Formats: sequence, C-alpha cells, structure tokens
Amino acid sequence: MGKMKFMSQVDMKIGVIGDEDTVTGMLLAGIGAVDGQGKKNFLIVDTKTHQREMEEVFHDLTNRKDIAMILITQGCAETIRMAVDGYAASGKVVPTILEIPSKEQPYDPRKDAVFQRVAFFYPQAYAMMGMEDKP
Repeated sequence: MGKMKFMSQVDMKIGVIGDEDTVTGMLLAGIGAVDGQGKKNFLIVDTKTHQREMEEVFHDLTNRKDIAMILITQGCAETIRMAVDGYAASGKVVPTILEIPSKEQPYDPRKDAVFQRVAFFYPQAYAMMGMEDKP
C-alpha cells in the first residue's frame, strides 16, 4: 500500500464543532475558514441544531483533505457518539478527533477516546485522574 500524501502544513486546517462560546473563542484565535463555495470548517451548535446536521458536518469534516484535526466539545460528541466512535474504530488518524470540555459540562475522561487509548497502554492513568473505575 502506498504512502498517504498530506497537504503542506500551511494548507491544513482545524475543524470545530461546539457551543457558541467555544467556537467563537476558536474563531477569534484564527481557526475559522470559509472557502469560495461557502464551506465552513466550524459549526456552532445550539438548541435548534439537529443531530442530523451535526453528523453531516462531522462526516464532511472527516472526509475533507484540508482538515488535520477536529475539536469537538464533549457534549456535542455525546450527541453524535455513534458517528464519533465509528470514525475512531475506522483506524484513521487524520483528521484527529479531540474532545474538549465546554463551559456547560465538566470534562469526563471516561468518554474520551484519546484518554481511553492512553489508559489502555497506561492503566495507572485512571488512578492519576482520581477515578477508580474504568468505563
């Protein structure tokens, strides 16, 4: 199998799916991009956002060649957990999916796929986080 070719580092972007405060902060930090066709690399989720729309944007971001990483708030990831876990099970590493905390919900490392991988190879990680039980 041939090597995957990545775009140059300058061309790679970060996608964001989350609540208004999180996405706005990321956009102010310079993450936001809109291409010539009006495709955005972010989605602001509120009470009116449907699960289907979140899944469509997630799948769009994971299939784009110019996205290197997707930041998704843990609350949004819970809403589309099957899509997030399906992508994690696919074995793809680019784009990387990182679940981040939001103001509304505390971070739960037991639901984070990256932390679960760390804990698999380093079982003491749960104890270091102050958690006794594994998911």
